Amino acid sequence: MNGYRWHTGSVAWLLHRLTGLALTLYIVLHIWVVHNLSMGPRAFDEMMATVQSPLFRLLEIGLLGTVLYHSFNGFRILLFDLGIAVKAQRKVFWAAFVLTLAVLAYGGEKMLSHMMH
Repeated sequence: MNGYRWHTGSVAWLLHRLTGLALTLYIVLHIWVVHNLSMGPRAFDEMMATVQSPLFRLLEIGLLGTVLYHSFNGFRILLFDLGIAVKAQRKVFWAAFVLTLAVLAYGGEKMLSHMMH
């Protein structure tokens, strides 16, 4: 990557692929957790105790950020596919990114305060 200049579109593309991969991994993990239902109530209760640990609670906030960015950036891509705001790509990216951070801050704070009580 020597000499390559990262542009807003390149960063948005990379983040969209990474968040898509993270969401795919989450779905696999979710299916594995739900699979524990078939192993009986005790196995499921043990799994639920694990995923309710503080580490998993923090990972849920990361999941929220991943879903938000992937959604807002997907909407940005849809706008471009429709020919809307094509010349304002940088502004629309930053609007989606700031919106992600704002909603994540609000939702993350709610999730943390719920975790503390």
